[in-house]
Amino acid sequence: MWKKLGLTGKIIVAMVLGIILGLFINYSGLNAEGGFVSTYITNGLLAIIGKLFVNSLKMLVVPLVLISLICGVCGIGDIRLLGRIGTKTFLIYMMTTALAIATAIGLGSLFGIGKGMDIATEATFEAKSAPPLLDVFSNIVPSNPISAMANGDMLSIIFFAILIGISILMVGKPAKGLVQSLELINEVILKMVTIIMNLAPYGVFALLTKAMAELGLDLIWSLLGYVAVLIGSLAFHFFITMMIVLKLFSGLSIKTFLAKMREVQIFAFIVNLR
Repeated sequence: MWKKLGLTGKIIVAMVLGIILGLFINYSGLNAEGGFVSTYITNGLLAIIGKLFVNSLKMLVVPLVLISLICGVCGIGDIRLLGRIGTKTFLIYMMTTALAIATAIGLGSLFGIGKGMDIATEATFEAKSAPPLLDVFSNIVPSNPISAMANGDMLSIIFFAILIGISILMVGKPAKGLVQSLELINEVILKMVTIIMNLAPYGVFALLTKAMAELGLDLIWSLLGYVAVLIGSLAFHFFITMMIVLKLFSGLSIKTFLAKMREVQIFAFIVNLR
């Protein structure tokens, strides 16, 4: 039966089993500090599996974005067309981001998220001040592309990838072999994503089992309102806001879009699950 399930079904089953096993470990007292389960299972085997899985996903983010963007720009074939598409993309991105922020703030204020919550902790946190807007825009152009990739500076990586794509288009026919090589590399990276995503159920199981074994239901229950509003905000933005924008600006079938975006959504969900 396990083999007949799709990837989404396997992940859901893994999440349910992870929650059940984690709660059992927590409430049975097996996860006592210094005990065998805590040392070798929760903070040992499960922690290692979860960390390896998350790291393997993060490992692919930068090459996937870099190569796929270069191939996408080269696939357009016309620099003038690229300029028009880029401008529209930027404007739509800014609009949807503003709508997403407004939705989150509105729902958060409406439901009073965080009010009355008092969770004791010895941990300290010092928030970093927001950088000036000028620095945000100036840092889009990386002084060191390799460093930007190592640090995961996505805006810098995107700029660098688009610049490479434009340069390849300007070179023209002599760069045809390079474009073919990049497309082949992109196919290889996508296969790597497929391999790692097939391991997602096991990584999700390890992550959730560890989390529930350590936290139990007490903290989870106190955060339930926040989680519900968060999921509601994301669902509203995706299924309402984004679908309206998709229909108005592209005319693409919503069903087709959702089908094409399915694996991407799962990939993004798993990366942020930790």
